[in-house]
Amino acid sequence: MIMEKGISSVEVLPSKSSQVTAVKVVVKEPETKQTQRGKRVGFVLVHAGAGYHSESKAKEYKHVCKRACQKAIEKLQAGALATDAVTAALIELEDSPFTNAGMGSNLNLLGEIECDASIMDGKSLNFGAVGALSGIKNPVSVANRLLCEGQKGKLSAGRIPPCFLVGEGAFRWAVDHGIPACPPGIMATRFSLAAFKRNKRKLELAEKVETDLIQLKKRRQSNEKGSRVMCRTCGRPSKANDGSRGGDQIELYSLENDSGTLDTVGAVVVDQEGNVAAAVSSGGLALKHPGRVGQAALYGCGCWAENTGARTPYSTAVSTSGCGEHLVRTILARECSCALQTEDAHQALLETMQNKFIGSPFLANEDGVLGGVIVLRSCRCSAEPELSQEKPTLLVEFLWSHTTESMCVGYMSAQDGKAKTHISRLPPGAVAGQSVAIEGGVCRLESPES
Repeated sequence: MIMEKGISSVEVLPSKSSQVTAVKVVVKEPETKQTQRGKRVGFVLVHAGAGYHSESKAKEYKHVCKRACQKAIEKLQAGALATDAVTAALIELEDSPFTNAGMGSNLNLLGEIECDASIMDGKSLNFGAVGALSGIKNPVSVANRLLCEGQKGKLSAGRIPPCFLVGEGAFRWAVDHGIPACPPGIMATRFSLAAFKRNKRKLELAEKVETDLIQLKKRRQSNEKGSRVMCRTCGRPSKANDGSRGGDQIELYSLENDSGTLDTVGAVVVDQEGNVAAAVSSGGLALKHPGRVGQAALYGCGCWAENTGARTPYSTAVSTSGCGEHLVRTILARECSCALQTEDAHQALLETMQNKFIGSPFLANEDGVLGGVIVLRSCRCSAEPELSQEKPTLLVEFLWSHTTESMCVGYMSAQDGKAKTHISRLPPGAVAGQSVAIEGGVCRLESPES
């Protein structure tokens, strides 16, 4: 038998800080259903980025999350490794033109696509990653291949196999290991090209305003008090001593975050044996400097997976999303995994997001701290005590949390007929970058009868 808990209602809780809002999911026990004889069990949770998801594109985001869950579950039911299942989910997310990963990723300053991706295996604790990778349709497939090759041991002459490659070196390694190259024209979509043109225009206008302000400041120093000068950008007079700043004008030209090109995508998986895996993939920031590498490629920042052990009573898997620089400087994936070893997963994740992310001393000078995580933790537990025969049961707790306006997630167990999807949003009045939303649920996975 399998018992699952799903989202039933949401309530806003009082927070420890006046600037932090916590959203807790109340769950209820639905009807139980018979586990199919001989069918393998497992669970997957995916996300399509933490940022802003418009209602007009909600259907597309939910649909791609649903497909990603189905791909992972198909792998698990076929007896594949947790790492292969999480890779299958990520490939589906990367192939969507609506996500900022793989095909359709944000373009950098030169109009090129450079992707980051990583994967971690909770059983072996091995890790594979690529950064600033161009010319490969599915960066996560290269990260997974790096992980697999690393598990084979040392190379010829005792060389240590790489676990993290970047740029041209990553591309050449991928091609040498049978991963096909992808023409640049296929990677960029009409959505990403249109966003690039709009952002380039905004950047040019912002730089022009900045130049005008610098010249204006110089003129102020040479003009008499009270004299008036003309701004070349707007053509309007401006007092030399009025103390005005250009921040508001530059803000008008800030780069857009289209709902279709938001942030990192990711997935976490647990298989029938209780092995966990996590993966993450991203096209990075719009108009980023060529060669920039974000959290999606960095150890402990983009994803984390660790099976239960002597010092870890729970198996945990984490995948992050949001502003890469914020996630790198807080090593958020690793922090969340450590926190989930305490008894109350919900409270542990909430406190981590509050104290280790929004309230992190490493981000003290940031106006708003933007990011999100999906997490799962699992442990073996006995069946109900009144039953005479114990069956191996896997208890899985899954959560998502974000400080951005919204986050799209999907989840599915191997016994579900279809995936469930949800767009989590901050409550009305909550300020993005200063507030936390947290939701989730619990499910029991019972091994099938042979």
